[in-house]
Amino acid sequence: MTLASFFRTFMVIGALLLAVALPSRSGAATGTVYLLDNEDVRHKIADISLMPEGGGHKYRLNMQYDRFTDYFLSMKEMKCLEGPELMCHLPYPYRNPHWLSDTGLHWLEHDLLFMFKQPSEYGVNFWNGILYRLTPTAYGYSGTGMAVDLNELAAPPDDLDVPAFKGIHLEELSTKNRWLPRLEIRLVP
Repeated sequence: MTLASFFRTFMVIGALLLAVALPSRSGAATGTVYLLDNEDVRHKIADISLMPEGGGHKYRLNMQYDRFTDYFLSMKEMKCLEGPELMCHLPYPYRNPHWLSDTGLHWLEHDLLFMFKQPSEYGVNFWNGILYRLTPTAYGYSGTGMAVDLNELAAPPDDLDVPAFKGIHLEELSTKNRWLPRLEIRLVP
């Protein structure tokens, strides 16, 4: 066996193993959405179901608000996870088709917007927003927290068919300074 044929065989076997390991993205799937802390402890925040539609999936996100605490901050009721800091979920306030594909995860990212604040702080600062930039993984999707100014949502975007933060350069959060800097979605076909 030549070195080239060895590598070809290795690549074919690797591709077959990867295809078996990946959850099917062509069919229906269900899964769980977690926020991960700095010690990789998972905090379940939602369930998700995916149904095939138009070259992607229609999704339904069911936030597990029984795991959150109600806060009235800056004249707004918010659902927050309590820990070293508060992580408050901010539902996207504009039309959302709840559709995704491996190359178009923006609507789901906008359904998972959060804002952080110190428990001792009065009110909220909407510039402390977090958008988890999602990428496909072998188990579903993984997201890294990106800093976003949620004040941008005070007025609707010019085109409601485009997510407000799509295509905008965002800075990655300092994972050391944030309680829940990562997100993961684990899917089961």
